[in-house]
Amino acid sequence: MKKYRDIGLKLTPQRIAILDYLEGNREHPSADDIYKAVSKKFPTMSFATVYNTLDALKKKGNVLELTIDASKKRFDPNTAPHHHLICIKCKRIADIMNVYELSLPDDEKTNFKVIGNHIAFYGVCQTCGKKKPHLKRRKKANERP
Repeated sequence: MKKYRDIGLKLTPQRIAILDYLEGNREHPSADDIYKAVSKKFPTMSFATVYNTLDALKKKGNVLELTIDASKKRFDPNTAPHHHLICIKCKRIADIMNVYELSLPDDEKTNFKVIGNHIAFYGVCQTCGKKKPHLKRRKKANERP
C-alpha cells in the first residue's frame, strides 16, 4: 500500500478493498465487476468511489484502461508492456507477455512519435470452444406453433 500512498492516493477502507481486488487480478474487470465484488464487503460504497479510484490509478499509471470491448471499459492492473488475446464469444481477455517487435516505416508515422504498441489477438477460448452451437429444430409443416 506504500506505493499508493507515495503517489498521493488517499487510502480509505473502500479504496484499500478496491486495490486488494485489483492486486494480481488477471481477469481485466470492468468498473461494474469491481463494484459488485467490493460492495459485498462495503454495501454503502458508491459506484463513483470505484470509478474515481480507477481514474486516479489510471492517471498515475497504476492501471491500464482497455477499450477492447466497445460496450464497457475494462481495467488491467498489469502495467508492464504486454498484449491481449480476446475471446470473440464471451469477451474473456488473456494476457500475452511475449514481446512482438513492430516498427512503422517513416512514411506511415504521419508526423507521430511512436511510443508503444498494443496487439489484440482474437479467437475462441477453450470454454466457449467446447460449447455446442444452439440449433433450432425446424418445425414440420403440419406442426402447431
